[in-house]
Amino acid sequence: MIYNKVVKQCLIGLAGMLLIHPIMAGPSPEATALIKKLGLQSTDQPLSSNPAWHPKRVVVSLPVRSSSALPQLEQQLRTAAGDIELIIDRSEDLSLGREILAGADAIISRCTPVTIKNADKSLLWLHHYSAGIEGCVGLSEDQIEKTVFSNSKRLYGPTIAEHTIAMLLSLTNGLPTFGRAQAEGQWQRSLAGPNRLGNIDGKTMLVVGLGGIGTQIAWRAHGLGMRVIATRYSSREGPDYVDYVGVSEELPVLVGQADVIVNALPLTATTKGLFDKKIFDSAKTGAIFLSVGRGKSTVTEDLIAALESGQLSAAGLDVTDPEPLPENSPLWQMSNVIITPHISATGIGSLRNSFILVVENLRRYVAGEALLNVVDIRAGY
Repeated sequence: MIYNKVVKQCLIGLAGMLLIHPIMAGPSPEATALIKKLGLQSTDQPLSSNPAWHPKRVVVSLPVRSSSALPQLEQQLRTAAGDIELIIDRSEDLSLGREILAGADAIISRCTPVTIKNADKSLLWLHHYSAGIEGCVGLSEDQIEKTVFSNSKRLYGPTIAEHTIAMLLSLTNGLPTFGRAQAEGQWQRSLAGPNRLGNIDGKTMLVVGLGGIGTQIAWRAHGLGMRVIATRYSSREGPDYVDYVGVSEELPVLVGQADVIVNALPLTATTKGLFDKKIFDSAKTGAIFLSVGRGKSTVTEDLIAALESGQLSAAGLDVTDPEPLPENSPLWQMSNVIITPHISATGIGSLRNSFILVVENLRRYVAGEALLNVVDIRAGY
């Protein structure tokens, strides 16, 4: 009798716990597929092992335009949150005030100085919608130590990689020059001569920054017949379609082997101004430079000089320094340069991937599981 009474009390207690924090289902099929496809990694330790983990209030920035990326997104977020208080903010600028963040232990938005300043001391997890985390400044030492940060790294890789290859093929076939002729209504077959840079099959591409984006670029370049080499900060490991992976210190040597140099680096203290006169002078004469990482990793004046001298034959820039690029920049008028306004990651596919991750990470947060895409905020990626 005593045993049955104890069991009954335990069951009642468990039922009470489930009413407060219902057991959530596992990852959705979309999340499972995305994790496998892009190789998303989780931390080793579940959040439930953190003494500060007591999920109560989550604030999510969800502009109206976001609903087009993933149908029923808000409902999926509420399902993932269970009985946790979920606050949806519709501000188009993703600006979160102190009042809405009061008592929030988790934020899904953009990591900005304003958000950091207004965050409650109870904050444990902050998910940053973008891949670059350099805008997450103003953190106190206490926030750095106690807060878990995650972002959208790897999620935009396929879209940015396709944009990169599109710029490369456009440059090698002289399409910017023909685009200018088309705008002027001129049929000039003679432009097919010196402006064409040749086939990319058999050429060597150097991917500087073999992370989520760099890996996607490398895979596509390999598929087009290119030999791919790369550098990465963390190790020499890479996929089998990359012939050689060097460490950062090898960059001056490796650029001399490349017909195409791709900057896919995040912005950190060590990458700021990395592509300067010394690096461009070390490059193979006539190499093409493609930049889809961060604009401040390239010294703009040195890039312009390398293009004007012919040391570089062409450039495709989705990022610049500064942004926006000033109207009087010589880069605008160069026929061998493609400029896009930092939009290579945009597209319904990228947004959809981003929100699939958000829903899955929210589910994991509430369940106390290990989060995906956790960022080393000190390292900057």
